[in-house]
Amino acid sequence: MTRNAQRRYGPLGTVLVIIPTYDEADNIRPVVSRVRSAVPEAHVLVADDNSPDGTGKIADELAAEDDRVKVLHRRGKEGLGAAYLAGFRWGLEHGYGVLVEMDADGSHQPEELPRLLTALKGADLVLGSRWVPGGRVVNWPRSRELLSRGGSTYSRLLLDIPIRDVTGGYRAFRRETLEGIGMADVASQGYCFQVDLAHRAIRAGFHVVEVPITFVERERGDSKMSRDIVAEALWRVTAWGLEGRVRKLSGRRHT
Repeated sequence: MTRNAQRRYGPLGTVLVIIPTYDEADNIRPVVSRVRSAVPEAHVLVADDNSPDGTGKIADELAAEDDRVKVLHRRGKEGLGAAYLAGFRWGLEHGYGVLVEMDADGSHQPEELPRLLTALKGADLVLGSRWVPGGRVVNWPRSRELLSRGGSTYSRLLLDIPIRDVTGGYRAFRRETLEGIGMADVASQGYCFQVDLAHRAIRAGFHVVEVPITFVERERGDSKMSRDIVAEALWRVTAWGLEGRVRKLSGRRHT
């Protein structure tokens, strides 16, 4: 529990669900429909990286049909972290009180979003967690589960943060949390981006909680997981962990 856990929280404000896309033409329409059904008052921002398969065009059609659906067209594929940062900046500029990360492929079930938002009433950041009691994954090979669990455990131990699912990407932030974690110098991508933001939130003293979710492997389209994403996460987390230990040792020497 972080030091802000007992403070009084204000109302959440309007919710913006940010869905980054690259070649998600088969998935974007059903996932947006499910979000709008699960939390009708929420707005949706599709952040499309100029998808060759026409995802951006479908998103424009959805926006024309529903004024609570917005589209952010980006020049090209720059990675998950860059897409979310662009979506966060857009949401903050337009006055949203809550900004939610959600995958486009249906692996993050929109029907579970109300649970995250309920928890956010008493927190600064809520993580949808696969690795707390009640959380689980569906249709994952054992190798993928071991990689995810191992990545979270490695990050938790090296960075000394009390989070079970550090790499998960189903999250709800209060706007004040994003404003307080120093987004301007975030350069990480992929799963490493998720570790980076969670680590920054904990280090800044924000109250972070986890709620269990069921993560369902995509049925359509290709996973964006790659060796480069895993490699980036490994070296960045290691560097952050070593930097933190050096900082602690330096502090002890000066006390």
